[in-house]
Amino acid sequence: MIPVAYAASALPNFGSVRGSETVLVVEDEAMVCELAVEALIDEGYRVLSAADAEEAEDILARERVDLLFTDIDLARNTNGLSLARRARRLRPNLPVIYTSGGRGSLSQADAVTESIFVPKPYRPSQLIALANGLLRRFPHYA
Repeated sequence: MIPVAYAASALPNFGSVRGSETVLVVEDEAMVCELAVEALIDEGYRVLSAADAEEAEDILARERVDLLFTDIDLARNTNGLSLARRARRLRPNLPVIYTSGGRGSLSQADAVTESIFVPKPYRPSQLIALANGLLRRFPHYA
């Protein structure tokens, strides 16, 4: 199993990450996407968003992305698992955070290495802590 983040209180406080990191949020539920995007912008990240994997792949092909935050089940029969694998072909060290409302966990076989899974509903503070932690952990990439 890949690491699962459950409660914001159980997460270490990584503090804010300085710089101009870009996070790609891939979420087909508009309100959920908006909440994630707003939280990340408030933290100081540059944020791009996509409603499905095809749109996300277009963004990855033309933009520098430092962190991928993706729902697993997406619109138009696309999914975040395949998206993350394709994204890693372009950027082998890209940090990935998966989320899903339909699963409680994610197996290592399904996920890319060095990724994290957070089940829905998650708190914006939890997403921020995970993003800050991953970007600190992979400073050579960001």
